Amino acid sequence: MSGIYIHIPFCKTHCTYCAFYSELLRDRQGSESFVSALCAEIEDSAFPDNVRTLYIGGGTPSVLSISEFKAITAALESKFPVSGLEEFTVEVNPDDILHWGQDYVEALKSLGVNRISMGVQSFDDGELHLMGRRHNAEQAKSAYNLLLNSHIDNISIDLIFGFREGLDTAVIEAELLNLGRLPQHISCYQLSIEEGSGLDRMQQKGLYAMPADEECERQYYAICSMLKRLGYHHYEISNWALPGFESRHNSAYWNHSPYLGLGPGAHSLIIDEKGNFIRRWNDECLEKYLQLGSMAPGSERQRAWNTLRGEERLTPEQIREERIFLGLRTDKGVDGQRIPEDKWFVSDSIIVDML
Repeated sequence: MSGIYIHIPFCKTHCTYCAFYSELLRDRQGSESFVSALCAEIEDSAFPDNVRTLYIGGGTPSVLSISEFKAITAALESKFPVSGLEEFTVEVNPDDILHWGQDYVEALKSLGVNRISMGVQSFDDGELHLMGRRHNAEQAKSAYNLLLNSHIDNISIDLIFGFREGLDTAVIEAELLNLGRLPQHISCYQLSIEEGSGLDRMQQKGLYAMPADEECERQYYAICSMLKRLGYHHYEISNWALPGFESRHNSAYWNHSPYLGLGPGAHSLIIDEKGNFIRRWNDECLEKYLQLGSMAPGSERQRAWNTLRGEERLTPEQIREERIFLGLRTDKGVDGQRIPEDKWFVSDSIIVDML
């Protein structure tokens, strides 16, 4: 399996905890210029594998209009075999869903989107305020119900733990049960303070302090117990799914499958015609991305994209290390048959360093 990831580098505001690359969206002209450049990158890209999944993340993809999504999907369809996608995910924010309305969600479905990942993060209004989120708990639930009414059959929500002392999982469980239908997938991440983030600045000023590691551990295992009780399959460290709704796109990452990343800040893992694993990434620079995308189509523009990209060829040792630590993130563990045996003894799913 292989997939395509598209990074939409826009947000309306910046959350205090976030370290993903994003720029503030000032107006529609900014998003239209970006989509034009993205379509140019798609046109100039090559990806030899059969594409099975598509994931549009960010940033905040739901700041884009339907006409902009149509332009992106049209560019993809003209370049890659995406008509038989098994999974097409778009990340959304609750406030955007409420702003655009049900017609917007149904239009996404008409473009082939069959999975929505919504950033809820918390059902506590105080936490949401400190996180810098643009929605409150009630709006998150309203947006979720709008997705249900639009007959979205695969909904994932993001939650964050470790934000403060005393997380009450009974409250989270009650909120999930009150949604009307459990989300098919839940991603739950421990808060981390990233350098340069709003929380980092708050911590330096003494305005915020993270809970102790022991408290975060308690919260994590309480969440594990709660979601198991609700029938979720804990298939990756931070991800739970009702049976059959595990994320196919993200599972390909953890399986070390190839993927193509498009957009500023996006990463790729490419296997070339000689079987080499190539790690490639676009610089986090929207201005340069827009300049390259505005060039006239042709070989000069194709070569120019390399000035935005970094690249490395993975060594056998790097491939081993990545497959081991990625495998250890999942409930399937490490597949010994996929680990190069040089310097390693392989027995079933147990890897032993013989040096």
